[in-house]
Amino acid sequence: MFLFFLWGCFFSNLVQAQESPEVKIGGALRFNYNLSSWKPEQKSRGGDFGYDMFRINAVAAYRGIYVNAEFRHYSEAFGGGMLKQGWFGYRFNEAEELQVGLTQVPLGIQQYNSHNWFFNLGYYMGLEDDHDMGIKYMNLGEKWEYQIAYFKNAEELNFGDASVVSPSRYSYDVAGNNKEVHQGNIKLLYKWGDSLKSRLGVSAQYGGLYNINTKRKGDHYALAAHYEADFKQWNLKTEAMLVSHNPNNAEGVSREIITMAAYGAPYEVASDFNLYTLAIARDVPVSWGPVSNLQFYNDFGYMQKKPASFEDSFMNVTGVLISAGNLYTYVDYAAGYNHSWLGGNFVNDFAAGNPDAKWEARFNINFGYYF
Repeated sequence: MFLFFLWGCFFSNLVQAQESPEVKIGGALRFNYNLSSWKPEQKSRGGDFGYDMFRINAVAAYRGIYVNAEFRHYSEAFGGGMLKQGWFGYRFNEAEELQVGLTQVPLGIQQYNSHNWFFNLGYYMGLEDDHDMGIKYMNLGEKWEYQIAYFKNAEELNFGDASVVSPSRYSYDVAGNNKEVHQGNIKLLYKWGDSLKSRLGVSAQYGGLYNINTKRKGDHYALAAHYEADFKQWNLKTEAMLVSHNPNNAEGVSREIITMAAYGAPYEVASDFNLYTLAIARDVPVSWGPVSNLQFYNDFGYMQKKPASFEDSFMNVTGVLISAGNLYTYVDYAAGYNHSWLGGNFVNDFAAGNPDAKWEARFNINFGYYF
């Protein structure tokens, strides 16, 4: 009933729409340099510098209905071409909006719970800047904000009868023999303050996990409390999450581990965990030729896994974002412990992990021109 109500509101307000079409095209080109502590041959040659990503953004509107899409192309090793986001939308007024398509999941701090190029730890479990296929209603008032959404499934690229989730995607989703289905989300924010601007919120999601082998559904959920503050040149983001996945796997297949996938490759993640993040940044305006601002930051994440035999995961990124016209350069020192993208064993660092693991680090510079 809620879905039909939203569509009724959608069409009943078309009479307020503008008559002339609008189209805006933008994009970005990014290159990346990295030097990793766990790659001895790369260290001996002084790191690697190469292609990261090219993207095209399109926003178009006519008679009140608009489309917002972003297509990215990475190297084949990182998934190749993929739609990062794309939705049809309608704004009822300055506060209320409806989006249908591949839209951001309203969970936790948005748009990003981080300041650096690597995101924070939750991104690697599909809990930051995640996008799924569904319908979302947003009411963004001056004091209160709330979002209600229903997602039929994650982005579907293989439309077979029993096809597995493709790893060629931007945001992490449950993969392997399980698929996310029929997920509901709700998010509530309260905003206050003048010199110290605060945003305190809670959000939750609940959905099904369809198992291709057993043809039965399990479930998953996430609960989050989050706070963001701005004071002068400072920004603070902090978040706590309780996350659980209960797959209905075939007999003999562990339910303590799920498979997740993005950027062309799957890996294992603990089914149940708590996630804690703390990110802080400070802007320093400068006037150095084209350079107008330096943003210094430190973003920290801790994944506390429920099984006692699993080793916890950590991530910390210290860096600076250099703004020079349309060129944005992230200079990051990213350190990880049992982190699949920061040394160690890619396959199961976020699951069982390794009790003998060492902290590994990657020095990274990302150059991006946005137009």
